[in-house]
Amino acid sequence: MVTIQEIEYDRKSTLRNLLELYKYDFTEFDPEDVNENGLYDYQYLDHYWTEEGRHPFFIRVNGKLAGFALVRKLESTGDSKSIYSVAEFFVMKKYRQLGVGQGAAYELFNRFSGVWKVAQIEENKPAQLFWRKTIGKYTNNNYQEGREADWDGPIQTFSTRGTAP
Repeated sequence: MVTIQEIEYDRKSTLRNLLELYKYDFTEFDPEDVNENGLYDYQYLDHYWTEEGRHPFFIRVNGKLAGFALVRKLESTGDSKSIYSVAEFFVMKKYRQLGVGQGAAYELFNRFSGVWKVAQIEENKPAQLFWRKTIGKYTNNNYQEGREADWDGPIQTFSTRGTAP
């Protein structure tokens, strides 16, 4: 069973560890180097407990850690709908191709009501395929895909009726 769990501050170090795995995996598409301590470091980690509108989640499979998702509230539209973004999303290789990512994404979309913008970098073709398939299935293909001047890659946009404020 796939679940998401909001990450409490006292589990920040666990998220930091998973972020290192994520950033290492991501070097396939973005060849970032480690720092002098041998770490990639995620510059926005602390923001998930200090800034309003940021939501960190563990992804679990049968209670075991399987990844994480970082959600950001970007803004609100003129009709008071919130706009959310998947800032980072990671499923460990062991759990890929098993529906874990899709299940976690659905839980996130169901939790937050509003407009979603899910962006992928141009080089990350597997992520583009995953999100198009996941969002297409979730929305019954009722989404738009476009590009924005400040982002190099596709962005899927759609609305949900989640349960969060």
